[in-house]
Amino acid sequence: MELRTLRYFVAVAEELHFGRAARRLHMSQPPLSRAIRLLEDDLGTALLHRSPAGVALTGAGRILLHEARALLGHADRIRAKVARTTLTVGVLGDHGAAKLADVFRREHPDVAIIVREAGLTDPTCGLRARQVDVALTRGPFDETGLRTRVLRRDPVGAVLRADDPLARRERVTTADLADRDWFQFPEGTDELWRNYWNGGEPRTGPIVRAVQECVQSVLWNGSVGLAPLGHDLGPGVVVVPIDDLPPSPVVIAWVSDDDPLTRDFVTAAVRSY
Repeated sequence: MELRTLRYFVAVAEELHFGRAARRLHMSQPPLSRAIRLLEDDLGTALLHRSPAGVALTGAGRILLHEARALLGHADRIRAKVARTTLTVGVLGDHGAAKLADVFRREHPDVAIIVREAGLTDPTCGLRARQVDVALTRGPFDETGLRTRVLRRDPVGAVLRADDPLARRERVTTADLADRDWFQFPEGTDELWRNYWNGGEPRTGPIVRAVQECVQSVLWNGSVGLAPLGHDLGPGVVVVPIDDLPPSPVVIAWVSDDDPLTRDFVTAAVRSY
């Protein structure tokens, strides 16, 4: 049972006429009739009732029509995914992806990567809205409907202005920051995500939507917040390790495993981190 033969059958079953189906398929009628006969012989059952007025589907024919449409649709989707030459990657923050880029380029030299940098209000980088194929991001966030792999876990620290009294300490705790304004994400931001970056407590402070807005909030307002250690946020700002918070996971997230190019990117990411 070949896909080509199933396409022939679907055309006949939808047209209910061999002549019209042959014209639709841009072929002559005799080979089309022979192909359907061979399909019936292969299945061991009649698919069509033939008459001078045309054809009608048998019970088996109606079943095959339903299944063949689904199978052909799936085959078309696979063909489109295998043939595509671009992959859109959502990125939130700097995760040191140079090795991943090198590995993926070597294995897929003809694939163009479109990078979409996400703001802090959507840790999935637009995955649920299908704006990206895969996201290189941070957790924790609501993973409902998504597939994820943790690539690395980074300790975090308090983001402070350089002249802040706490900036001279080697380490701080969330209790040290309890009475301070923290930069905040807007209403509607993922609750797991917002709670983590608030140090697990309700906070007040200016609303931010991007990393640079966080930095400017610290510089201008003296507010505080959290950031992974090892990131250079620029002059006038320091990140002091914080003792009582779990590390932030670097996560790769995607929607499903039915896209070969996305699967290859995930595999390359797991090998690279």
